[in-house]
Amino acid sequence: MLAQPAMLYGTAWKAANTTALVVQAVREGFRGIDTACQPKHYRQELVGEALQTLSRDHGIPREEIWLQTKFTSLDGQDLSKPIPYDKNAPLATQVQQSFATSLQQLGTSYIDSLVMHSPMRTKQDNLIVWKEFEALVKEGKVHQLGISNIYDPDLLRWAFETFDIKPSVVQNRFCEEHLHYCGPILALCEQYGAKFQSFWTLSANPTLLASPPLRSLASQQSLTPPQALYKLLIQSSRFDEGRIVPLNGTTSLKHMKEDLAVLDLVEEEKQSRGESRAWTKAEKEVEELLWG
Repeated sequence: MLAQPAMLYGTAWKAANTTALVVQAVREGFRGIDTACQPKHYRQELVGEALQTLSRDHGIPREEIWLQTKFTSLDGQDLSKPIPYDKNAPLATQVQQSFATSLQQLGTSYIDSLVMHSPMRTKQDNLIVWKEFEALVKEGKVHQLGISNIYDPDLLRWAFETFDIKPSVVQNRFCEEHLHYCGPILALCEQYGAKFQSFWTLSANPTLLASPPLRSLASQQSLTPPQALYKLLIQSSRFDEGRIVPLNGTTSLKHMKEDLAVLDLVEEEKQSRGESRAWTKAEKEVEELLWG
């Protein structure tokens, strides 16, 4: 079973360019791919085409790629267009049909991580969806489970305490407007051992990226501000190193190379320092901006 990589490549809003971008991302070094069974924002079938191309033409088999997809409820689907399950079917059947669609479109027999795209309207519906998720884990078709777009700490705690198979992943927008960079959500992830996947890490934070503390940190480390932010989040002194897993949706080859270089730098530092690390004043100032 593959470990979740330290950074994932996100495939939302890539439209017809999805296949080429996923192939490029993986060839450059990404080994984690995030998608969803939601035609409104994702072309999951083109991710599947990319996986076939990578295996056939580039010697990178699906087994070397950590693959995550999502079940998206009717609330998140565009009902004016075809959706990946029968909208009139019982909720449990919708989950089953969505997952079958994901396997077919991705050309795989298993999924590394299956995520509820957002909480359902009621706790009872959350339980129905999760029971189907748990059944897929028990059948060996899914390795781990997660929840996305959950900004209510009480609801997340309920999920951790109620579900038999606990969420291994929480994926949320990373911005000040959502619980001040999801501080309470991150604390729960730390408490219950889940990874926190951040999305919109750069696009939602132009003010943070332009802030003097982050620009100073970037300058000290000879990095760009986006690189410095990614590195800080992955290494974080507030939370366990590796607790935060940024999603990266760049379409730029230059930025792919720059961002993957951060992972190399993190690994080099880990090898050289062992378990000890001295945090600089600049790093602490950026974390103060994020979480106070």
